[in-house]
Amino acid sequence: MCAALVAAVAVALPAVGCGGSEETATTDAEAPGAATTGAATTATPGTVTTASGVPLGPPLGSMTQLPGVLTTRPPWPANADRLEQRLQAIGLDALAEEGQALHIHQHLDVFVEGRRVRVPADIGVGPSLSYIAAVHTHEAGVIHVESPTIQTYTLGQFFAIWGVRLDRRCIGGLCAAGGKRLRVWVNGKPVDADPTRIVLQEHQQIVLAFGTPAQDPDPVPASFDFEALGL
Repeated sequence: MCAALVAAVAVALPAVGCGGSEETATTDAEAPGAATTGAATTATPGTVTTASGVPLGPPLGSMTQLPGVLTTRPPWPANADRLEQRLQAIGLDALAEEGQALHIHQHLDVFVEGRRVRVPADIGVGPSLSYIAAVHTHEAGVIHVESPTIQTYTLGQFFAIWGVRLDRRCIGGLCAAGGKRLRVWVNGKPVDADPTRIVLQEHQQIVLAFGTPAQDPDPVPASFDFEALGL
């Protein structure tokens, strides 16, 4: 199963729609791009773009057999246990230091049944700071992409690094049933697609909410003050 994850990340997506009114796709040539360095944006092969302008990368595949993955209810710790094995399973390196070729940031809010769930600091950081993943956190809720190469990273890769299951129906040990489901927004706009495919771009505000419609955040966070953190 872990080998299948590596293959899934490497396979380019065909330029087809992803279902739902929010997921009318454009081709790579039409897409505004998926890799961002500062304010610059470049098109990335293998992505499609939703009608709301959210780029989607390849599906990651099932996370349930990733080493140390959590399929439990929150709270979820930074989960450094077996991190290096998870990185290997999804085809990412354990870096000796943060990369500088690509340096962008996103903010992630997670809500479960109407309550905010903490996205901890130090996700993607090895024990005793011995190594670090290209996608990680320093502050709670703020994703840092600091890569030695220019490439596309996805929300699914971040959750695989965190070691918390994520797919279209489930987050951790919570799966759609009985009127509860997982909803996703990027910059305040709903995304009706597998959230693992969301391509990480500069200064996105990403929201995941599990629960009934009445438990969705109101209002949905649509932006984050990155400048206040010097980001």
